[in-house]
Amino acid sequence: MRIEVTELRAVATETEIPIAELAEIIEQAVASAYIKHLVNNKLDAPKDSDVRAQLDQKTGDLGVFRKEYNEDGEYTGEVVADVEGFGRIAANAAKQVIASRLRELSDDAVLRHYKDREGQQISGVVKQGPNPRMVHVDLGDVEAILPPEEQVPGEEYPHGRRIRVYITGVSKGLRGTQVTVSRTHPGLVKRLFELEVPELAEEIVEIVSVAREAGYRSKVAVRSNRPEVNAKGCFIGEMGRRVRAVMSQLGEEKIDLIDYSSDLTEFVANALSPAKVSDVFMLNAEEKKVRVLVPDFQLSLAIGKEGQNARLAAKLTGAKIDIQADSVMES
Repeated sequence: MRIEVTELRAVATETEIPIAELAEIIEQAVASAYIKHLVNNKLDAPKDSDVRAQLDQKTGDLGVFRKEYNEDGEYTGEVVADVEGFGRIAANAAKQVIASRLRELSDDAVLRHYKDREGQQISGVVKQGPNPRMVHVDLGDVEAILPPEEQVPGEEYPHGRRIRVYITGVSKGLRGTQVTVSRTHPGLVKRLFELEVPELAEEIVEIVSVAREAGYRSKVAVRSNRPEVNAKGCFIGEMGRRVRAVMSQLGEEKIDLIDYSSDLTEFVANALSPAKVSDVFMLNAEEKKVRVLVPDFQLSLAIGKEGQNARLAAKLTGAKIDIQADSVMES
């Protein structure tokens, strides 16, 4: 049997697989196919370890060899196997194994690429899938899954819509690389601001923490690393352009930009924005318990609809917040 060396080199160049590795793949495929050929034709089939194929990478000559044993089971040497009628089968077997190997290499490359991008945002196009509850997002070289728990309540995902998603997990499945993405992860807010605020990349300003109830409201704690730079101003942008761009990507989700402070009581007061706080007391520093006083007319605003503002402030700061009206403390 013979394989055209020029074709072998062309495949090696196209697939970026070294010729030596390609030759080994072909040899293994041919040896396995030879044994299967004998079994199918009800001939005496040796063990896998007793057959080997050898490809001459210079001439393209491909030979099959099998071990022989005497009546006592002692190894006596190796002989050239009879491959009459086996050439076409060998060629097909080699093609199948090469194709399978190429798929594996392609899957491994995609897996490495997206594994390195876990925790990043990416743009994709919504595709229709067999399960209407499971949204498929075409990322170009792989189709990601947006499961129901990662979808924003009330947000629609029509076929063909381009959306930005956050990569939460990458794994190798039975059908290749499996990428799971999210529209609800707080990290998506941070990554979207990175697209709009160049000062983030320059580390002039930074995002300290994000608290989010997807589809409704997010609170983003920011600070400046330079005294002359206003952090919130950087994130808001001229005429609010930067923050509005992020809100647009999130379906007009409201975003509160909060000044971070290393003083927990001050940080909590800032986090309850847009409510105005009268005073803040530390009840238990170890447990981060804080009591906040607000004017009576600001109480509902501080707590928020169904407690959302207070809940997000607690997530953002990591504090346990007790909100009281001024009049309660005065009585």
